[in-house]
Amino acid sequence: MADNDPDEHADGRRARGEKRRAGIIDATLAVVTRDGAAGVTHRTVAKQAGITTSLSTYYFATLDDLLVAALTSVADAYTARVRTIIDGDGDKLTGLAELIAETAGSGRDRALAERELATLAARRPALRPVARRWRENIAELGTTLTDDLQAIAALVAASDGLCTAILLDNGRADIGHLRAVLHRAVDK
Repeated sequence: MADNDPDEHADGRRARGEKRRAGIIDATLAVVTRDGAAGVTHRTVAKQAGITTSLSTYYFATLDDLLVAALTSVADAYTARVRTIIDGDGDKLTGLAELIAETAGSGRDRALAERELATLAARRPALRPVARRWRENIAELGTTLTDDLQAIAALVAASDGLCTAILLDNGRADIGHLRAVLHRAVDK
């Protein structure tokens, strides 16, 4: 005999809802990657996700809600990666150089979406707290290398600049080169 536990049904609905929400976020990132942040509307995201526009607005009432969720998704992934570098036993600058190098390869789409949304944060205040996370994470990593606040700021700026150079100019993604630039920033 089947058990009709209401909690079991609620858990199933919750899981389906989270899966749908994640799909909408992924669709948003795909639209940002393809069309830029200006291309994000509930309609374009719904079309990308294969759902109705009303379903998109059910999960994300405003465009800012949708953009914040998309940027948070990318920021969470970067935070986890930087946290692994900080907590790991390996060379932190090499770990950061490897993360930055992914901007030229498998991580290009996510890095491009993150950069696009972070730039949009200058015009959309709702995005600013999430957009600052990359810089805050790199600054935290910097504190494990030095207590010199200017060197930490230089590391953050160098990391941003290297990512931007790779995205804009198909800049060098050689890990040795990236590490050397980061090393120079913290003078370590």
